[in-house]
Amino acid sequence: MPDTPKPATPLEGRPARKTTAGGPPRDRAKSSRRRAREFALQGLYEWQINTREASSVDAHIRELEEFTKCDRAHYDALLNGCIDQRAQLDEALLKFLDRPVDELSPVEHAVLWIGAYELMHCLDVPYKVAINEAVELAKSFGGTDGHKFVNGVLDHLAPSIRPDEVKVARPSHR
Repeated sequence: MPDTPKPATPLEGRPARKTTAGGPPRDRAKSSRRRAREFALQGLYEWQINTREASSVDAHIRELEEFTKCDRAHYDALLNGCIDQRAQLDEALLKFLDRPVDELSPVEHAVLWIGAYELMHCLDVPYKVAINEAVELAKSFGGTDGHKFVNGVLDHLAPSIRPDEVKVARPSHR
C-alpha cells in the first residue's frame, strides 16, 4: 500500500517520516546523533589501527562526506572522550568480557567504548537507547554476531553505572 501524504505539521525542519507496515513511524534519514556515533566509530577504528594522533584522525573524519550532517558536539564528546578515557572504559567493561580486551576486534572494542561512554557521561541518552545504538553500530559495521556480544556486555554494564534508571525499567529483575 503506498504512503499517503500527511498534512503539514508545525514541526518544520524535522526529518521526513514514513509509516512501516504494522509498526510505528520511522525516520527515512539517519539522525544527527546516529551519524555522530558512526563517525566516532570510524575515528576510533582508525585511531586503533593506525595509532595516529587523535587530532589527525579527527581532521580526517571531519573531511568525510556528510560529516556536516552529524551532531558535532556529540561526535567530539565520543571520539575524544573514548580516547582520553579508554583505560577507565576498558576497566569498566572488563568485568563483563569473556576474553581479554586486546582480543576484541577493533570494531567491537570501539562500539563498546562508545556504549560505555554514553552510559557513563551522556545522561541525556536513556540507557536503553545507548545500548540499542551500540547494537545498531555493531550490526552495521561489526562481525556476524558481534551485536549479540555488544548487547550482552552493555546490558550487564548498565546496572552498575545507572542503577536507578535500570531498576525503574526492570523492577522485577536483578
